[in-house]
Amino acid sequence: MAVLGKIRSKGVILICVIGFALFAFIAEELFRSCDALGAEKRAQVGEVLGDKVNYQDFQKLVEEYTNVIKMTQGRNNLTEEELDQVRDGVWSSYVQNKIVESEAEKLGLKVTDKEMQNVLNAGTNPMLLQTPFVNQQTGRFDANLLKQFLAEYKQAQGTNSQMAEQYRSLYDFWTFIEKTLRQQLLMQKYQSLLAGCLLSNPVSAKMAYNDENQESNIELAAFPYSSINDNTVKVTDSELQAKYDELKPRFKQDDETRSIKFVDFQILPSQADRTELNKVVNGYMVALRDTADPSGIIRKSGSVVAYLGIPQTKAAFPSDIAARLDSIAVGTTTSPVENKTDNTLNVIKLISKEQMPDSIQFRAINVAGATANEAVKRADSIYTALQAGADFEAIAKKYGQTGEKTWLTSSQYQNAPSMDNDTKTYIQALNTMGVNETKNLKFVQGNLILQVTDRRAMTPKYVAAVIKKPIEFSKDTRSAAYNKFSQFVSENQTLEAMQKNAAKYGYTIRERADVRNFEHNIAGIGSTHEAMKWLFGAKENEVSPLYECGDNDHLLVVVLTKINKAGYRSLDDENVKNFIKSEVIRDKKAEMLIAKAKGVKNIAEAKAKGAKVANVNQVTFAASVFVQATGMSEPALSGAVSATGKGKFCSQPVKGYGGVYMFQVTDKKTRPVKFNAKEYEQRQRQKLMQYAGNFMQELYSNAKVTDNRYMFF
Repeated sequence: MAVLGKIRSKGVILICVIGFALFAFIAEELFRSCDALGAEKRAQVGEVLGDKVNYQDFQKLVEEYTNVIKMTQGRNNLTEEELDQVRDGVWSSYVQNKIVESEAEKLGLKVTDKEMQNVLNAGTNPMLLQTPFVNQQTGRFDANLLKQFLAEYKQAQGTNSQMAEQYRSLYDFWTFIEKTLRQQLLMQKYQSLLAGCLLSNPVSAKMAYNDENQESNIELAAFPYSSINDNTVKVTDSELQAKYDELKPRFKQDDETRSIKFVDFQILPSQADRTELNKVVNGYMVALRDTADPSGIIRKSGSVVAYLGIPQTKAAFPSDIAARLDSIAVGTTTSPVENKTDNTLNVIKLISKEQMPDSIQFRAINVAGATANEAVKRADSIYTALQAGADFEAIAKKYGQTGEKTWLTSSQYQNAPSMDNDTKTYIQALNTMGVNETKNLKFVQGNLILQVTDRRAMTPKYVAAVIKKPIEFSKDTRSAAYNKFSQFVSENQTLEAMQKNAAKYGYTIRERADVRNFEHNIAGIGSTHEAMKWLFGAKENEVSPLYECGDNDHLLVVVLTKINKAGYRSLDDENVKNFIKSEVIRDKKAEMLIAKAKGVKNIAEAKAKGAKVANVNQVTFAASVFVQATGMSEPALSGAVSATGKGKFCSQPVKGYGGVYMFQVTDKKTRPVKFNAKEYEQRQRQKLMQYAGNFMQELYSNAKVTDNRYMFF
């Protein structure tokens, strides 16, 4: 009892302690939940129709498409720019397919297996023609070849052979094609259904014919808006608001954007860097001039142009080097020349120049033996027999080879990054041998009996050693530039301070409106991924850290000046306000000019009131007339002219984009074009389909698409 009494006496304290403990427990779970949600959100590339797209799933789609490109183009890697294009394409396709699938499900549209099989059996779909399952005789996709491959793929499963891996790659490729084909067919069904809702008829076809072919010649009197100074037109806030309310739908944006001001400084080589590089390149020039074998010097110089030591056409050299080859004497080494286009210093030693074939037809027999001597003896025997008139292909078949004729062009070898001595000997022999000449070439791995059977397209070929050195900044130059930029950023932590002091440091503040989160960089500067992540997480007027970007040659600082929310841009937006103001000014000028033209009954009176008069011919309703005096195309004028009879003066002034107009119709006639109702109905349907082509944009707007790719790429 004493214990209970003691507990009761501390009741309030105990309740508080227990309550706090319970709160702490609940809060801990809440924080864990928030952390989990935050982590989940950070792993999301985007969202479409409420479905979240996580990074792993999106990356799988990117890798799938990347592998297809590598396979179809025979490539091992893609550049970062190409990968950006792949990601953009994958995202765009993903969003479009999700939207169409959602709409198709509502309508009961789907692609059946039977429909897919019909497409495969027809074998004419362009996508199918990009697969390896094309019958070479018919030029069409062959479903039987596909079935044969699928059976072989199934048998190859479970093995670790290289062949199994090749089967897996081809199977993945086919899976991608099949999936994409289904998506394509579903889109076609949806579009066909939409097209069926758009009809034309003989009446509209006749109207379209008249609109295109009934033309008028007019005498036009133009009162340009430019004849009135903008400063003389007074605009009130209420007028701006009224015009904004009228045009508000124009200012809707689906995505949130950012407006920024930034300083981008590119680090360039200093004069000291240039002087030092000139000194180094001059040393290489002297060494190159005095050597018989330039390969070591070219390699040591770090030239971006490899030295192969074989005859090459101009196409193998950079354009600035190729342009100089014919002006250099053989044996001459040039002084260093700067090329500002690619920012390099260049030295050329022209070793030889000869007319050689660009295309060579040849055949060969590889000769090997248990020992090098055995290979030499066998090769000598074959060579002697050929010289005596033996049949080349017969001997080749005796040694398990075809001996068939093959064409080799300069482009197949002259752009190699390096070349061993055996290959050089082989290429040199092909370039210099005459037709039907045979040679016995001895290589490390054996002998090669080579015979040239044809030579075509004689062209100049050059053996040239080229030192092409980029003019780069030194570590000291970069360090000095970084320290100066870092000081500027640290001392100016507001936009106002930056604008005040940028010029003192030699920097320029630039601006960019409406940066979107799906862009891959800021203001065209490479490697600004971190800056993009900062930008879409920052607050207005916040100043970014210093970013090192580009090819390690740019320093960047960004100020977020405005967050432009999704929805309607307000009248406070500077760009919106300027546009609205120009529209109001134009309306007021139109009122002033219409008042000025009041009572005008003919062209002479309009001219007396300051109008610019000119003859305009072949005006039709279907095309906007271009007015020379105002420099504008005027659809309203085309409509007014079409509605006015021959010999008539316009009943009232026409308000256009560039001015106010009055006109006299001097002639009206129909072009001698035969009316084809079916043709015009078809053209009308096509035009309607073009108008309806905006349906995807409307569906996109309703899909509430969120794009967070900037967080990952």
